[in-house]
This record gives sequence, C-alpha cells and structure tokens, in this order.
Amino acid sequence: MRIAILTSGILPVPAVKGGAVESLIDLYLEYNNREKCHDITIFSVLDKAVEGHPALSSDVNHYEYIDMDSPWAKFRKWIYGKVHKGRYYHYSIEYFFQEAYRRMSENHYDTILIENRPGFALKLPHDIGSKVVIHLHNDFLNANTPLGKDIYKRVDKIICISEYIRSRVRSVYDADNKCMTVLNGIDLEAFRQPKVTVSREDYGLNTEDFVLVFSGRVIPEKGIREVILAMNELKEQKSIKLMIVGGSFYGNEGRISPFIKELIKLSWDVRSQIVFTGFRPYEEIPALLSIADVAVLPSIWDEPFGLTHVEAMAAGLPIITTNNGGIPETVTPDCAVMLDIDELLPQHIAEAVIDLKEHPEKRKAMQKMGRERSELFDKERYARYMLVSL
Repeated sequence: MRIAILTSGILPVPAVKGGAVESLIDLYLEYNNREKCHDITIFSVLDKAVEGHPALSSDVNHYEYIDMDSPWAKFRKWIYGKVHKGRYYHYSIEYFFQEAYRRMSENHYDTILIENRPGFALKLPHDIGSKVVIHLHNDFLNANTPLGKDIYKRVDKIICISEYIRSRVRSVYDADNKCMTVLNGIDLEAFRQPKVTVSREDYGLNTEDFVLVFSGRVIPEKGIREVILAMNELKEQKSIKLMIVGGSFYGNEGRISPFIKELIKLSWDVRSQIVFTGFRPYEEIPALLSIADVAVLPSIWDEPFGLTHVEAMAAGLPIITTNNGGIPETVTPDCAVMLDIDELLPQHIAEAVIDLKEHPEKRKAMQKMGRERSELFDKERYARYMLVSL
C-alpha cells in the first residue's frame, strides 16, 4: 500500500530535534524499513540536521522536505498569510500543508495519514481518492473543537494514542465507529541498557544523594513548578537533589521565557539542590534516568498518554505522578504514587519523596512492577499495530 504521511509542520522527521510525535513516527518508519510493509512518503519540514541521517537511505520510506526557514520560504509564508484569511491554523502551518499537498497531489496514495493535525483533513479534496486517517496524540478533536463534526465526517479512521483521547473524540459523535486505540511504545532496551554513559559527577551529584528526576518539556502543564515548590518543602533535606531534564521547546531554547524566569526565582533558595540540564538529545535520556532514584512527573493537565512515565518504568524508576488524563493507562499504584491535583500538590509530592527515600524496599518493589508493566509498551508492538491499522 502507498501511504503519505503529513507531519505537524513544526519539527522534522527523523526526530533530530526531539518531539514525542516525531519520535513515535520514527519508530513505525524504522519497523517499516525492516519489514517492508508499505511504501511510505513522509512530508516533513526541512532541517539541516537531517542531512546524512541513516533513515534517509531507506528504499521503502521516502522523505520529502518543505523549506520553511530560508529567506525565500519566509517571504512566501508571509505572502501566504496576507492572502489567505480565515485559516484553521497559524499561517506557517497552513503554508506547510499547502506545499506538502502540492507535492503529494503529483502521485496517488492509498492512504493519507495526518499526524496530530486534524484540521488538515478539512483541506483535503473529497474526491482525492485516498483513505484519510488521523493519528491523534493530543486532545485536538472534541466537542469544543472548531468544525469538529466536519473533521470527524471527513475522515475514515482516527487512531488515538489512549482511551482517554478516544473518549474525547467520542464527545464529538457518541455513536462513534471510526476510532481505535493504539497505545504508544518506546525502545525498552534503550532504557534498560543505555548506550550513552553518564555519571552523577558529570552533573555535580554525589553517590550519597537521593536524586529525583523530572524529564520532559519545561512548561506549566507538566507540573515542574509544583516539583520545585516541593523542593522548597524539602530544603532542609540537603541530600535530596532534583535533576530537571528538558527545555522549554525541544532544541530551540531561544530567549528565557517568563515561566523559566519564574522557575529560576522559585528555585533560588534550593539552587544548590537543583540541576537544570536544559534540552538533551533523546538518545541521552536513558543514561540520565539511570543515575536517578525516583522520577517525579506530576502533570497538572489531562496528559494524553504519559510517554515519560513509560520511559521511567523501563528505566526501573519508581514514579510520583498525578491521577489524570491518560496517565492511569500507563502506570498503576504498584509502580507509581498517584496524587490528586489540588492546592496541596507540592506538599504531597514532598511527602511522597520522603516516604520513598525512607523505604528502599518499597522502591525496589515499585521498580520491579514498573519494569514488568513497561513490557506493554514495547516499540515493536506499537509499530506493528500502527502499520496494520492503516
């Protein structure tokens, strides 16, 4: 089967700049390259970092790149934004779609897979002659989504990353017969046996320290503010250290945002107990998790799935998290402390940290159960079900 994949129009594939969606695309493309399931063409933004990437040599996965950053491309985007009003997305995203569709229309594809941009479906002609599938990673299609019913009617299938996301789509049309769930996956072995080696000393940590790790984008929704407030509750416990692994927007940090400035201010009294690593390439994440004792991942929004939770389980880390969105589909009380979101969340995080620090046998049991549960989220299972579902 010939398949066209429309990526999000922000980050490149292969995922040289990170991104959960882009990394998940890489997994099923890697599987397809090995098993030769389909002939796939991927439409992605251009990035110099993809030059020479091994994935580009595939004979079944073909990469088409859209220039978004050259002076000429920026001018064309600007003109597009001036001419096209009433857009569904930001003009830059819609310019990406226009350029990708122009190339896509030169060939026939049996299936068009839209990665996490449901509004793209509205821009595809009804007589295109291709099955239209959305792979939905976020809560972007629900009863409050603009033109949500039109999007639902336009597509043939919606692949959701969790039952939580599936339930949100059903709020558009409760007699749903288009949705299915394919749970995300990761490279379990990479997190069990990291290929990159780091030590605590590399990050100013000691062997005696009790190290907490927060991994993911440093944005309000991920609960990092609450983690730092919890560290202030623990400031007398000098051996408790926090390693914050992540940046505000993947590899493009840019200027310091107001939220980052707020975090720095909140961290001031416990600055000797906190290490900010900034954005790190995905291949380094398993090694960084390996030097921690506990993962603290208290999302304060309805997390669609909780990929960082699966990574922590595979790395053998007990987890402190929240009980919302798709998180209960990834972790259980056997391997995670699951907290309610309320005004006392930082205090409850601090209490959970102390409890796990003082009970190594509890950590060991959670570690065992987490590793066992992580088997449900193997990348091979995920990739196989994704490709079979198209």
